[in-house]
Amino acid sequence: MSEEQVPAAGQEWLGRRFLHDRLDWNLLRTFLTIGQEKSISRAAARLHLTQSAVSQSLKRLEEQLECALILRRGPRFDLSPAGEEVLRIAQEIYGNVSRLAATIKTPQDDVVGKVRILTISQVQSALYDDFLIQFHRDHPRVELEVEVLRSSDIQSSLSQKTATVGLGLCRFAQAKLERRRLLRQRYAFFCGKRHRLFGQRRLPLEALQGENFVSFTSDQVGGNLSPITMFRDQQGFTGKIVASSSSFEEIRRLVIAGYGIGCLPEHLVDVDLHNGLLWRLPPADGVADVDVYLMWNREQRMNRAESVFIESLQGLLEDVDAVQLL
Repeated sequence: MSEEQVPAAGQEWLGRRFLHDRLDWNLLRTFLTIGQEKSISRAAARLHLTQSAVSQSLKRLEEQLECALILRRGPRFDLSPAGEEVLRIAQEIYGNVSRLAATIKTPQDDVVGKVRILTISQVQSALYDDFLIQFHRDHPRVELEVEVLRSSDIQSSLSQKTATVGLGLCRFAQAKLERRRLLRQRYAFFCGKRHRLFGQRRLPLEALQGENFVSFTSDQVGGNLSPITMFRDQQGFTGKIVASSSSFEEIRRLVIAGYGIGCLPEHLVDVDLHNGLLWRLPPADGVADVDVYLMWNREQRMNRAESVFIESLQGLLEDVDAVQLL
């Protein structure tokens, strides 16, 4: 019997069977992230994917489900009624999958000890957040001690074997330190609402050449953010650095206050852009991509808890890299 000869009820059953057998969970997980973030760009940053890849996944899911999941309204969008229902189901599925590890856990998995983590501020990674949730479920007797430091101080402490792992910038490989990329941050120029360039559209890059800067202290030749310095030099920027800090929060505060333009990670200022506190400046494709790394000392003797923490997180990052190569 051909497909045309199958009764309507039978065709509906065939459609459901196709979804059961062929629907890709990765598409649902991508849509789940889009729904949670309410933004294609933020979903892409959270999943460590390009905006194009996230948009293609959304399109494929809509094609498989044969319905629109989002209602586009210019640069923003709302979920359609079908999208709301698919999001609810995806959340249920994700919750059930997350509980699998706890269900099959055995007494041999019990690990005890302390893990000391050094991190820069404002590390926003759903992958890392999800890892911490699962690690605590698997090893509830492991104690975490977390301290926020500059990237240079993190590297120094790891070299001296005074911490388990670090999350920070590391432009060049360091002796004795292993590193694996956790996430990539794209930096772009912004100004605050009190700045004379605020609200101006279609500005040429040359309009920024004489503007004063608010700068990270690592934004210097040889520093972790030196690609920003190199970009300014290559473009012939002549403005002075009028304020500097190692803290993202303070750089953001000073840019909003109008001290000068600043180079900030795009995904950390989405809310400020939406609230009219910051304005995006050229170039449209940003200034530089800067990686945040997981780092540890390969010569350090680890306790059981530290070893399990590093092995688990490293294995997760390897799996993510492998999937992205497919």
